[in-house]
Amino acid sequence: MKKTASVTPPHAAKHPNAISIKEAFGYLFGDMGNLFVLTFVSTYLKVFYTDCLLPGHGASAAKISTDLTVLFLVIRLWDAINDPLWGIIVDTRKPTKNGKFRPYLKAVSIPLGLTTALCFLNIQNVVSSYTLLLIFAYLTYCIYGMMYTAMNIPYGSLASAITDDPNGRTLLSTFRSIGSGVGGAAVTLVAQKLIYDDGTKLNPQKTFVAACVLSALAVAAYMTCYKTTKERVLYSHEKKKVNFKMTYGTLFKSKPFLTVTVAGLLISGLLQFNSFNQYLTKNYFANADLSILLTISTYAPMVLLILFVPKLSAKFGKKELCVSGLGLATVSSVVLSLIGPSESLRAHPAPFFIINFAVGAGYSFLSILTWAVVTDVIDYQENVTGIKNESAIYAVYTFARKVGQTLADSGGLQLLYKYAKYDPETKAVGYIPGVGDRIYKMVTRVMAVAYTVTFIMFLIYPLNKKNLTKLHEELMVKRAAEAEKLKAEEQTQAEI
Repeated sequence: MKKTASVTPPHAAKHPNAISIKEAFGYLFGDMGNLFVLTFVSTYLKVFYTDCLLPGHGASAAKISTDLTVLFLVIRLWDAINDPLWGIIVDTRKPTKNGKFRPYLKAVSIPLGLTTALCFLNIQNVVSSYTLLLIFAYLTYCIYGMMYTAMNIPYGSLASAITDDPNGRTLLSTFRSIGSGVGGAAVTLVAQKLIYDDGTKLNPQKTFVAACVLSALAVAAYMTCYKTTKERVLYSHEKKKVNFKMTYGTLFKSKPFLTVTVAGLLISGLLQFNSFNQYLTKNYFANADLSILLTISTYAPMVLLILFVPKLSAKFGKKELCVSGLGLATVSSVVLSLIGPSESLRAHPAPFFIINFAVGAGYSFLSILTWAVVTDVIDYQENVTGIKNESAIYAVYTFARKVGQTLADSGGLQLLYKYAKYDPETKAVGYIPGVGDRIYKMVTRVMAVAYTVTFIMFLIYPLNKKNLTKLHEELMVKRAAEAEKLKAEEQTQAEI
């Protein structure tokens, strides 16, 4: 009997740029480094300015508050220029023998670490002018922001160069989520115990030492990421010409990019808005310690789901998982807004935390898959335009997230003071009749609206599993042709 040759179905073949869990694990160190510095700066820099650097030189508390509001606004306006500019710079640089994006991990890590530490250098004893102190704050915070962007954009873009395997991209996004979680949690749980005296007063010397230690840990993390990753997706060695109109003009005509960017703005803003949960637990539930339980109920589902998401994504699709999860988060957050405020819920808050757990479970899918979805958008743009613009796309997406955070901070404060009628001068602790109820409505309604709109954005997001499969097949053909072209270029250069 004649034997029939065994043929491996095309869909079962291993992707030529498949990656191992070991390399995905190495990639997480980059975002761990990011969160070491970002969490510390985001959490403690305002306190350092108001409590340590600026007081005592003749400026009133009201003036310091106004000057700092302007400072943070100016830095955000500068980000509108700085972020896209770095995206263009990174995209147009020629690849080196170590890759296109990896060299930034090595080159920027130490400058970023140094500027992070400088932000927390207390020069009050050597500078007697309030104006000079404020200028010092502007310079150090601005340079820190530029260095962070110079690190974050290449690091985020690196995922699309490590592999073009959809499953590998999901793996990288999953491990990146783990890295950010570990980096952020380490700072949140440990730093406050170390830099406060008696749990109430920020110690500037201890804060500077902590900034130096975290900066050193961040540098070590970036270098680990540099050494344990490899760029497989090839790039032409010809230097690109800068074309701002073409680069960003095509982005704002792209349905996948626009939907993902708006969703990123909303979710990033919502995460920043969660800082107002401390008022919910303190002035509605009358128990500030419940904020810990609230955080756990929000993020514990992610810990439980994170190892299952890559397989679920490969089976059902990234968009499909995000839509299902956001549907659960939307329904659950709407329920939270409807069941309270009430005397029974305030006295027996268990239902609130159980339903919030469901919100966290639904959000977890988007949180884990966010960066894989962004790389899909990058692939879509490459397929449409024929140009790799990873860093430009990543820069605009990152800036949109910053806009969301800024809107959450400023809008949230307006709601807290003008809608909820919160008065910090009362020094009230515990449930405040009327005020506490309005805080509950404020927190839960903003959550419900943000999740509802994000759910709608992902419903219209066009890159479902079927479309992505077709997209990646087309890109594999184009990239194979590009790889042959690159080999021919290298051979020609060698002959010359």
